[in-house]
Amino acid sequence: MEPEHIRFGGGAADTILHPFIAVVMVLAIILILCLPRKYVVVPLLLGAFIIPLGQVVVLAGVHFTVLRILIMAGLLRCAILGSSSSNGKLVGGLNPIDRVTLLWAVAAFLIFAIQWMETQAFIRSLGDLLDKMGGYLVLRILIQDTEDIKRVVKVFAVICVVMGLCMINEQITRQNIFGLLGIKIEPQIRDGRIRSQGAFGVYIDAGVFAGVLIPLFIWLWRSAKSRLAAGLGILGATAMTVTSNASTSQLAYVSGLVALCFWPLRNRMRQFRLGLAAVLVALHLVMKAPVWALIARIDLTGSSSGYHRYELVDNCIRHFADWWLLGTRIYDTWGWDMWDLSNQFVACAFTGGLVTLVLFIMILSRSFSAIGKSRKLVEGNLEEEWLLWYLGASLLSTVVAFFGCSYMAQMQMELFALLAMISAATFWARQTVQAAEPVFTPPVRMQFRERFAREIPMGK
Repeated sequence: MEPEHIRFGGGAADTILHPFIAVVMVLAIILILCLPRKYVVVPLLLGAFIIPLGQVVVLAGVHFTVLRILIMAGLLRCAILGSSSSNGKLVGGLNPIDRVTLLWAVAAFLIFAIQWMETQAFIRSLGDLLDKMGGYLVLRILIQDTEDIKRVVKVFAVICVVMGLCMINEQITRQNIFGLLGIKIEPQIRDGRIRSQGAFGVYIDAGVFAGVLIPLFIWLWRSAKSRLAAGLGILGATAMTVTSNASTSQLAYVSGLVALCFWPLRNRMRQFRLGLAAVLVALHLVMKAPVWALIARIDLTGSSSGYHRYELVDNCIRHFADWWLLGTRIYDTWGWDMWDLSNQFVACAFTGGLVTLVLFIMILSRSFSAIGKSRKLVEGNLEEEWLLWYLGASLLSTVVAFFGCSYMAQMQMELFALLAMISAATFWARQTVQAAEPVFTPPVRMQFRERFAREIPMGK
């Protein structure tokens, strides 16, 4: 059974902040507050992913991780930008993805607090709300165009190179160098295989972080001036995925590549989705076990816990009546290790009820919809189409990863960066089409319609 304090955040009772990390954090905050808007995302993301999550400042019993402090610094900088220019605003305004993401964050906060009705739970919910809403808004404001997207992908490439080298070192020395910074981080070993973690503290998170970025690094490779960063990013991400020794991260890696291979079928994806749904229904009818039992058979490393993932989904479906309204507090009693919510969809359901789960699925649905509609608008403009397709491949890879891990803290920042890039790319795709369309005055538009009606009579 899971200790209750873990659900409320757990963590150290006192501040744990290594002097070196303190210096790096202060430097990152200064850069966030002083750099031009387009470069602010660089220290923000580097600090968020290279500084271990265990580094925390405790004030009056409230935990402020370095990530949370950087988010607050980012919010302050965005507020300063917003008061002086349009650079501090959401590019394209508040779009459908923004609305449902912010609603999801608020719903998760309210339902978890109501579910427990305890001070600790309320404080934990406030921290999560800051991480979700603050992290999303900061990245959404800072990522405004294609150049920003390239910059973010290059930063991710640097992170993957650093983490990849550190995780290879774990395989050789069996020591995590981030464990020398005042917190205990040791490589996990299962069936004789070392599962490297880097600064993430969880081997699956480290591997998934890298695996879902592969499509974006391949997109970056298309730019001749960025091939060095792209190549290093691919090598670093591959090293992270392999050394994590987790099926979930390897599936995320492969699924992104498979998605890219569907480019020739880009105009027939609706038929493919319907066909896939029909196959799953048919399998469910003929299999002795439910179709989601296929999850238990996935094992790419020889030591995966696919059966645990199957049990999570199975219990979620069978106990729908227990969690649909306000989530549930007793899911850890439904089976062995059920407290380990290694499935993003199940985690949303158990901790936030049906509303939170539906809102989270809507985030993904609206993101895919925005990509699909925008790609059709710019059809023929290969540069625009490729960017949107590669973003879609990365998002699909993320969805696959959701079935094997739940996103928290650092991983949420990667998801928010991807959503922000999708919002920026789809907005400029629409702007490109609008700029290319001829502008007619009302009289000219009427003449055009009359001529069109004469040349193409109604019904033909």
